[in-house]
Amino acid sequence: MKYFLALILFFQLGFAQTKDGHEIIEKVKKKFSEVKDYQVDVKIIVDVNFLKIPPTEAKIFFKQPDKVKIKSQGFAMLPKEGLNFTPQSLFNKAYISFYERDEMYDGVNCAVLKVIPLGEVSEVILSTIWIDKQYSVIKKVESTTKMNGTFTIDFEYGTEGKHLLPAQMVFSFDAGKMNMANNLGGDMHGDSDAPKPKKPKLTKGTVKVIYTNYIINAGIDDSLFEEKKEKK
Repeated sequence: MKYFLALILFFQLGFAQTKDGHEIIEKVKKKFSEVKDYQVDVKIIVDVNFLKIPPTEAKIFFKQPDKVKIKSQGFAMLPKEGLNFTPQSLFNKAYISFYERDEMYDGVNCAVLKVIPLGEVSEVILSTIWIDKQYSVIKKVESTTKMNGTFTIDFEYGTEGKHLLPAQMVFSFDAGKMNMANNLGGDMHGDSDAPKPKKPKLTKGTVKVIYTNYIINAGIDDSLFEEKKEKK
């Protein structure tokens, strides 16, 4: 079915296509490769009407190609999608990409691509990606999944991250369809004996992540990412 969808998109977009989607993605990956490592403070704000969660603060450490460590004090509601989002995490498996159009999005001239992951492992069926043509960074991702409906990730960039790293990320989803426990880290209910709230059929939710105090390419030792074994 996935290959059939790819074939349909090829005929719809291929003949009108004037740009190479793969080439655009490679520019994004090459641009991000300038970031060898970084650490940043984040503030996480969860907005779902049936969950009462205070804003959470954490610190993220990243080192190429895919080392990530998150430190937080106490309870943390950490979105698995977007919090440690990188172009490598989006394009690290086989996919087919198509350039669709140019479009102004949030005041930015973007190239819009369709990306179809290949293989049965991926939860995502199809993604539409808006890429800032000037800075070769991802502005928006809209993905359709097999089981969890559709979600979007919007990025804003500031001068602190030198247009390579986001100043803000907003992850929007349908809480009625999405498995909250699997897509958000942390203990959602606290007391396991407490009654669990019922998920409404249609409830939009957002997770906003605000990034501040970037330290980029200062050098992070690999030992930081090693899991410490508990003493018996």
